Amino acid sequence: MPDRETMPSAPAPEVSERAAALPQEALKIASGYAFSGPALHLGALLWDGTCLPDAQIRVPLAMLNRHGLVAGATGTGKTKTLQLIAEQLSAQGVPVFLADIKGDLSGIAAPGRADARVEGRAKDVHQRWTGTGFPAEYFALGGIGRGIPVRATVTGFGPVLLSKVLRLNRTQEQSLALIFHYADGKGLELIDLKDLRAVVTFLTSDEGRQELKTIGGLSAATAGVILRSLTAFEAQGASGFFGEPEFDTAELLRTGEDGRGIVSVLELNAVQDRPQLFSTFLMWLLADLFHDLPELGDVDKPRLVFFLDEAHLLFDDASEAFLESITQTVRLIRSKGVGVFFVTQTPRDVPADVLAQLGNRVQHALRAFTPDDQKALNATVKTFPKSPYDLEEVLTNLGTGEAVVTVLSEKGAPTPVAATRLRAPESLMGPVGQEALDRAVEESPLYERYARAVDRESAYERLTADKAGQGDRRGRGAKGPDEMRDAAPPVEEERPSAVEQVVGSGVFKSLARSVGTQIGREITRSLFGTARRSGRRRR
Repeated sequence: MPDRETMPSAPAPEVSERAAALPQEALKIASGYAFSGPALHLGALLWDGTCLPDAQIRVPLAMLNRHGLVAGATGTGKTKTLQLIAEQLSAQGVPVFLADIKGDLSGIAAPGRADARVEGRAKDVHQRWTGTGFPAEYFALGGIGRGIPVRATVTGFGPVLLSKVLRLNRTQEQSLALIFHYADGKGLELIDLKDLRAVVTFLTSDEGRQELKTIGGLSAATAGVILRSLTAFEAQGASGFFGEPEFDTAELLRTGEDGRGIVSVLELNAVQDRPQLFSTFLMWLLADLFHDLPELGDVDKPRLVFFLDEAHLLFDDASEAFLESITQTVRLIRSKGVGVFFVTQTPRDVPADVLAQLGNRVQHALRAFTPDDQKALNATVKTFPKSPYDLEEVLTNLGTGEAVVTVLSEKGAPTPVAATRLRAPESLMGPVGQEALDRAVEESPLYERYARAVDRESAYERLTADKAGQGDRRGRGAKGPDEMRDAAPPVEEERPSAVEQVVGSGVFKSLARSVGTQIGREITRSLFGTARRSGRRRR
């Protein structure tokens, strides 16, 4: 059921009736937020050091797919802002994806607890606060941490994103793309990292080099860099993130039986020491959605709102191709009904081409303790529309749970800049207990689908099996995904031992002569090189 605070209203008359109580400049700002359609309530206007609860600051629901930025220094309340927005989206029937870096967003499923601070904040902003829990699912990358495991196949992840996590340069990235192209065409499924290692090893052999002559070469030096990068990557424990069953991002689009949107919380606390990995995985989820969702055009409410926390990690040391892909994805995914919010410290963390597409802004306090801090503050001020505020002063004096806001109106025009005291979330502002979290995970209908990893025949097995053994295996027939989930043994940490294991296989000659298989023909790749097969279950 929609929350009473987020039901459609007609606030314009309310603003005019109370105009006499508002200063003229404050009235002008408040009028810019008097929307007639459904909207999310952010808080109340701050003017001249005073909170004006009659001047409510809101964002139209239909504009949430125009993307946004939530920024601010550590400890200023960004996480609670995400929680506040996610709650109201869920109440309006919009699914939400949250990356939980610190492990304290799991409380969104439990009712919040009233205390003096919550009651004081609610009174300040005229919020009718009621402790409320929202439907949530909990996920964990590769099953590291508490949550339903989220895995990707190497084929599905694609060469552009994999190059990012392996920190390859442009030449090496192009060579990796060539390796993927070859594997796609030959029907060599790259399920996990040992599959990719086997293909790279083969393509540097005498037999494999002949295969690449018609489409380009792979130098031994570049192949060596890729193999060493894979070794270092696996040493960081990355093997568990790649494999099957691969996560279907359609799971993020669900609503509960009561019509509320499900909040998908991806726990990253256990992998926060691997920022390159988890930030790129977040982009994979978004790229996968972009690749598969149909065009919707303008919508009354988003199909999904996706929050990318620690967004600066996406752009650190990113290649030009990677940045171009992010920019184009953000530009085009809006018409598929998906809103993307980047969460970081300052707008400077986001490239200008991406920042220009973020129509909704919630900027928490910034610090100016150093010359670099001052530069960041000056740059942030320049990204806002002209306003009657002294934004440098305001941004350095905002309290926790306060922010400078500008959003897109129902007509798509920027609203006046508004310093805002934000509302308090109604769900638990902190983690739920471990027992409750474990129970929620194990009782989820998704748990059986994704909990157990499987290791079926793929490129590594095909390239390392002896010819007779491989013939027997093919004669028995391949098992489907459901059979694999029931019958497959646990994933083994097996690694190719030497180049001759691969090159010596009698299977290579037939593979080298083969044309693209049906599997290879069905692979199509998106802007990021991510792949989906035609038989994939979609919602």
